[in-house]
Amino acid sequence: MLTFEYEAKNAATGQKVKSIVQADSEQAAAKIIKDQGLAPLSIELQKESKKGFFNKVRSKDRVLFARQLSTLINAGLPLVQSLRNVQQQTTSKALRAIISEVIIDVEGGNNFSAALQKHPQAFSPVFTSMVAAGEVSGTLDVSLERIANQQEKDAEIVSKIRGAMAYPAVVILVMIAVVGFMVVSVIPQVKVLYEDIPGANLPLVTRILVAVSDFIIHFWWLFLILLIIAIVFGSRWARSIGGKRFIDKAKLTVKPVSRLYKKMYMARFARTGGTLVASGVPLIQMLEVTAQAINNVYIEESINRAIEQVKGGKSLGDALQGDPNFLELVPNMLHIGEQSGSTEEMMNKVADYYEKEVDNEIKTISTIIEPALMILLGVVALIIVAAVLLPIYGLAGKTIIR
Repeated sequence: MLTFEYEAKNAATGQKVKSIVQADSEQAAAKIIKDQGLAPLSIELQKESKKGFFNKVRSKDRVLFARQLSTLINAGLPLVQSLRNVQQQTTSKALRAIISEVIIDVEGGNNFSAALQKHPQAFSPVFTSMVAAGEVSGTLDVSLERIANQQEKDAEIVSKIRGAMAYPAVVILVMIAVVGFMVVSVIPQVKVLYEDIPGANLPLVTRILVAVSDFIIHFWWLFLILLIIAIVFGSRWARSIGGKRFIDKAKLTVKPVSRLYKKMYMARFARTGGTLVASGVPLIQMLEVTAQAINNVYIEESINRAIEQVKGGKSLGDALQGDPNFLELVPNMLHIGEQSGSTEEMMNKVADYYEKEVDNEIKTISTIIEPALMILLGVVALIIVAAVLLPIYGLAGKTIIR
């Protein structure tokens, strides 16, 4: 199926509309546009270059889609009309194209959830499962609102963690850039300056930096090749099964980030699970969907083990009790929820608690990282200053003795 960009005029209002439609041919695209009550003005095949990374559906676009669709359905508009209204309002070209396909599927008799499942790159199993539950229960608008809230909170946590990691990364990059400039530009001048001075015996730290400077200046291309190789193979390794297991294990075991990530995963498990339970998704299906959404292979394996135990007759709290990948509060609160018939409420309380704990962990890590980076910067600056100034003091001492 091909993707076409089009401009059309609304026959009723006279308003011009720009959007995307997917069809087998330009004629088929024109028919789809006309069926929507629009008069096509121009239809062009979308270029392949426009279908890549930059057309990816962002989390905030997904949240807005769910929230707008929920409002329109709640107002009494039919699903297809609601989808068309949301399609016209969204600024994401990728999402507009996907909505076009969803509309075609729904008009063809498919369920809304089934139409969404054809686009896993945009809609996760959590999203489609909650939509399916909403369709069955007749509360699609409520389910969509819950989806928007859940995905918004999840994106907020991820954003906070990335923000906390961004500061040290920027500081380290700036430090590397400054050190690189000093080694390539300043140290060679120091070398030239002292080469012409008789009796100048450079200190060890200066000789090391001069040797490093000479190596980088003459073999910079080798560094570039090694860097490219490291990036290419590193990214491939990170996406491999072994690489993902290694990284996920490090997130759960390497301090101080392990506490942060564990609490983030507990918040995600509880928030996603609570939202699915509230939407009427059965327990086993809720666990299966949450396992896929958790984004850590070790916690996913723990949830899968719990699924087998629940199928065998155990309660979820008992199944998770003692699992090293789950913090103790989670099974304890689940026990209370299962005994009192308020599992959804308990899971939401767990999510609220761990979301606050994530904030606290970020603040704690920041208080550790910031002074550590300042000390590191100070040490690096001291080494460079020593490499430049020690020879001067050495020559000054010799002059005084003479």
